[in-house]
Amino acid sequence: MRTKLIAGNWKMFHGGASGVELAAEVARIAARVPNVECVVAPPFTALAAVAQMVSEIGEQLGHRPIGVAAQNFYPEEKGAFTGEISARMIAEAGCHWVIVGHSERRQLFAETDAFVAKKVGVAIENGLHPIFCVGETLEERGAGATLEVVLRQVNAAKEALTAGKGGVVIAYEPVWAIGTGKNATPADAQEVHAAIRAALEPSLRERTRILYGGSVKPDNAAALLGQPDIDGALVGGASLDAAGFGAILRAAS
Repeated sequence: MRTKLIAGNWKMFHGGASGVELAAEVARIAARVPNVECVVAPPFTALAAVAQMVSEIGEQLGHRPIGVAAQNFYPEEKGAFTGEISARMIAEAGCHWVIVGHSERRQLFAETDAFVAKKVGVAIENGLHPIFCVGETLEERGAGATLEVVLRQVNAAKEALTAGKGGVVIAYEPVWAIGTGKNATPADAQEVHAAIRAALEPSLRERTRILYGGSVKPDNAAALLGQPDIDGALVGGASLDAAGFGAILRAAS
């Protein structure tokens, strides 16, 4: 069976001491849900401090430390790229995970399918586990193009997914459900997840975890996570509250 994974994307919140405090709370809660893998994605400024804190708590509690993810990176090793951070820098900060191709990166920063696919490959080359995001807009969904759009995004990264040998996590996040309070029904989400799984190489289908992201909350998590092809959640706003995030971890359990 695929281990459930719950990842919290903090976006542009909790970049300093408050981030370390939140991560510590989450790490202690996650230790009580040992059969679910937990990852938090703080802003860049908190990565190293959070990684150190969760490692110390893991040692204290005799529990595998929760994972730490960066929210983005630039796919070059080094160079004159003011304001950017490389995959190697992320790894040196203590991260083992990175979110790639989030809809906000695609929409606000014009990241294309090809650019996102390149980032997935570079992350793998640097020993990071990508959380590779795909999803359709409200207009695309209204036009009946959900599967066409999502599978186009998946197929653009097919070579990198194959190179990842099942270590890449895919996150289906319908853009219209992010931060809106709306979410796909469990049946709708399952349909897309099943289509993504069917599009993968046969050797990857049962090994690859596919998360759902889009207004996941404690009160809808169990129904979503109960679907056969939903292997966890990429949580936004609800991940900023340790107690609420803990409820989602328990729902996954």
